[in-house]
Amino acid sequence: MIQDLTCSKKELVKYFLDREMLIDSDILSRIKVAESCDELDEIKKELLIGAGASVKGPETGGSVEIISCYDKEPHKREVQHFVGYFNARYNALKAMLMRRQEMQGLTSISRVISRKEKDNVSIIGLVLEKNETPNGHIMLTLEDPTGKVKVLINKNRNDLLALGRDIVLDETIGIVGVNGDNIVFANSLLFPDIPMTKELRKSPEEEYAVFIGDFHFGNNEFLKDDFLKFVSWLKGDTGTESQRDIASKVKYIFLVGDLVEGVGIYPGQEKDLEIDDIYQQYEALTEYIAMIPTHMKIIICPGNHDAMRIAEPQPVLYKDFAESIWKLPNVVLVSNPAMVNVGKKEGFPGFDVLLYHGFSFPFYADVVKGIREKGGQDRSDLIMKFLLQRRHLAPMHTSTLYLPDAEKDYLVIDKVPDFFITGHIHRAAIANYRNITMINCSTWIPTSDYQIKLGIKAQPSKVPVVNLRTREARIMNFGEKET
Repeated sequence: MIQDLTCSKKELVKYFLDREMLIDSDILSRIKVAESCDELDEIKKELLIGAGASVKGPETGGSVEIISCYDKEPHKREVQHFVGYFNARYNALKAMLMRRQEMQGLTSISRVISRKEKDNVSIIGLVLEKNETPNGHIMLTLEDPTGKVKVLINKNRNDLLALGRDIVLDETIGIVGVNGDNIVFANSLLFPDIPMTKELRKSPEEEYAVFIGDFHFGNNEFLKDDFLKFVSWLKGDTGTESQRDIASKVKYIFLVGDLVEGVGIYPGQEKDLEIDDIYQQYEALTEYIAMIPTHMKIIICPGNHDAMRIAEPQPVLYKDFAESIWKLPNVVLVSNPAMVNVGKKEGFPGFDVLLYHGFSFPFYADVVKGIREKGGQDRSDLIMKFLLQRRHLAPMHTSTLYLPDAEKDYLVIDKVPDFFITGHIHRAAIANYRNITMINCSTWIPTSDYQIKLGIKAQPSKVPVVNLRTREARIMNFGEKET
């Protein structure tokens, strides 16, 4: 413990060096020689949470590069912003669909409508309406900048019917079929999707990434002991020899939103709070995050419980509320969603990691029949696959709160990631789709009464860990409580 130190700067520096931590010279110069050891607790706190300077871990070669991060200043939104937003989204997704070989004969909807003779046609449009006919067919209305047209999916085409039933409004799709009188009879349904040629990247070095989220710090059910076990493992103090070896090679920790429980998030929340001040929630949480070895880079995006706007894209954590986290030397703060590149080395491009807290997940778990019937929120892998196929994190207008940007839809997945990392529904899951590792992070609180109402069944204290050299993934359990 720090009370065992002598009070000289030399011994203070040695204390942190023994723990593989280097003290910046600027903060050391500000520290007076502690004539009284009573001051050392405050010195320790300042060093560990970076108050006024930084504490740097030894250089390990870990690299983090921000590829996309929302940083626009707030401004008034008007009708034209929504129009521009949907046009920008349509154009981005249309460009992806046009790369499909099936779309080589692409025709605008207005030209299809004007054709009198039957012919093979290919169109791209935004789904304006979707209905099931009395005969069991699916009827879509597709819209592009030139017009609208009906698209019929025949009930006898079982392959198409299954796809058609999972289509949601406002998504952009491609149709290959035969035109009739102001109608297209679908033979193929196409989504922007992930290319089949997506490379499975592997690091030339054995290093590991760890994925956590949904701390909900400030909740009176926060599983403190489980988290301390996790930190102890990261430090190499616990676990089998193999597990400690993995811990020694962890370079990246991703934390995907809902760092704190927040205040006033839902009715009756006050009874669930141990800390009822939002500033104190972040201050106390910082002390826990600061326990993580500083040579491990921590990449953090916000979630809907954090002290900021709920509408997506969410900017980085507001410094007014979370200043202590901003000061941690090994933390990289990004927006929700965001994409970062980690592990880049000479001759290796690194891994592109898409971070999204996952506020839209419950909506698609309920609305999309193919997900709902297979488990709903218990199947985060199906939700993530669905969104990757649509190349959008919330393709339907009502599935999440959002701020329209007339120039770009920041929820479009315009760059294909190597990892897709989410949280929100408190389930630990790992899956693969076309060489993209999909990971949904666990939580550090058990299921509450409020979460039961939302259909959430928590799997707390389970941590996905990935070997970046082999891309093998596992889930480590740091607690016994699952509800």
